[in-house]
Amino acid sequence: MTRLMMVRAVPAPGKEARLQTLVTELARNVRAEPGNLRFEAMTEADGTVVMIEHYRDDAAFDAHLSQPHTQQFNAALEQIAKGGGSSVTELSGFATDTCATPDVRAMDHAGLTVPDMDEATRFFQTVFGAVHLYDVQPPDAAPQAGADPEAQLGLTEGTKVTHIRLLRLGDGPCLELFCIKDGESRAPARLQDQGLTHICLYVDDIDAVTARFSAAGGTMMAGPHPLAGVEDGTGNAGIYGKTPWGMLIELITYPAGVSANTPVPRWSPRP
Repeated sequence: MTRLMMVRAVPAPGKEARLQTLVTELARNVRAEPGNLRFEAMTEADGTVVMIEHYRDDAAFDAHLSQPHTQQFNAALEQIAKGGGSSVTELSGFATDTCATPDVRAMDHAGLTVPDMDEATRFFQTVFGAVHLYDVQPPDAAPQAGADPEAQLGLTEGTKVTHIRLLRLGDGPCLELFCIKDGESRAPARLQDQGLTHICLYVDDIDAVTARFSAAGGTMMAGPHPLAGVEDGTGNAGIYGKTPWGMLIELITYPAGVSANTPVPRWSPRP
């Protein structure tokens, strides 16, 4: 069973900024813990910091408590928080939406094969602000090739995976970029082709992102255009474009919402 809790820390007079700095550092470390599912921090009007923490199970929470960053944070609270610490309230979730089987969480990443890793990385960083997390397969490592990768990844004979990079892009799945050599390759999919044809990014300023897309070497199609059917509404719009290497990307925004009667709400990225 997961552990969900609300933690409140009330700063001593004049310690509001210091508390926020410490919580910001803590959040970065806690989110990297294998057993952490969620860590969010908010402030109340008086500077009180409220943290929502969610852990995979009791063992994950115990591991969190034993971490040096947790112990250092709690020690710092003794000096800057009223009462010398924080209060913890255990929570139980309810009224949740069920959109998958219990053993499935959500989409983790989308995989994209690109001709040039650095060019593709710059494009996603320049246009969308993506963050380079790490290289799964560094370019100076031996390529993945041979019978095992061919069987595991469905590669044609002789294909080599030379570089794999993970990017994070907003409040959604990561992008996994591949560079592949010496194998059969096809042109990027069009919308009328079968299978996965494009990724779509929710944007708040579709004109600004469209301009950056074009300036970075992408090619926009006609639009922005109103959304169709139940997705139509004031300010709702979309546009498709092609990256410099020809991959299709859609930009979408629907500030007026979607007027559809659905069994569960449509997932939308958080601001």
